Amino acid sequence: MGLVRVLSFLKSHSSEYLSGQDLSDVLKISRVAVWKHINRIRSLGYKIESKQKLGYKLVKNTELLLPWEIIDGIKTRKIGRRSYYFDSIDSTQAFAKTLTTNPKENGAIIIAQKQTSGKGRMKRKWISPPGGIWFSIVLKPEIDVSLITLFPIAASLALAISIEKTLKKKPELKWPNDITLRGKKAAGILIDLSMESNSIENLILGVGINFKINPRNIEKSIKNTGNYYGVATLVKKNENSNPIKLVQSFLFELEKMMDSLEQRKIREIIKNWTKKSFTIGKYVKVLTSDGIVQGKALRIDNDGALVISQNKKTTRVLVGDVT
Repeated sequence: MGLVRVLSFLKSHSSEYLSGQDLSDVLKISRVAVWKHINRIRSLGYKIESKQKLGYKLVKNTELLLPWEIIDGIKTRKIGRRSYYFDSIDSTQAFAKTLTTNPKENGAIIIAQKQTSGKGRMKRKWISPPGGIWFSIVLKPEIDVSLITLFPIAASLALAISIEKTLKKKPELKWPNDITLRGKKAAGILIDLSMESNSIENLILGVGINFKINPRNIEKSIKNTGNYYGVATLVKKNENSNPIKLVQSFLFELEKMMDSLEQRKIREIIKNWTKKSFTIGKYVKVLTSDGIVQGKALRIDNDGALVISQNKKTTRVLVGDVT
């Protein structure tokens, strides 16, 4: 891809100007092609200075989550090594499903700047405006099917850790798979699972992060829904933070969590999740398919179930919404 070759050369010589003729000679493309690629690179959010008789110089990187930016410097073995990017898509989750039959797509990430029909848990719509990070990952985890209910716990913990490391924020975890900031929702996780003969055929992990959004715009659309408890943005309008670093960090932490699940390090995952929990120790009301369960949230069990105490009786909830 000519654009990526021109960009890579500019990156590797970012301390100097490169003439159009230099780029043409080294990359063996025409001067016109160089000029077209430079304009396209600029349109993708990169800042390139151009000076007469000196040439071009890359002075600022893009913040778009482009495939080559995700792959450049990533520390994972497999996750994120294949990447797809869309300016706008109906749903990254839906596109991910079309990739599941190809073994080469194991670990592929599908990212969109905007979703028009984003999916949330329990068939809810997920509002996905520009400024957020919206993506899905195709996975074929080699874990025992009995551990799959722990996957949302592990994935949300991986995201909380990566937010701490890259943004220096202190997120909390709301059972089963929400990431909160000051008690308001900052990110959520969705899992679509396909099984065959009591084994995991594939798993699509959907992630929505309110990275740099205006919370009020989302709140208008969802404040009257049953599970609404506020919207937070990880990065404020005037703050500078790189979403690429956050995604790369999350993919790395997620791969580590999957390794821990494969090695059955269940207690370690639960212990670390509990340390960041916004739920454990609080009085909660949980909406389940069988009705409302309420009481004090004591802990999560080895299968990810929330254990609630009320009137000296404990109840286990595997699926539900906490308020």
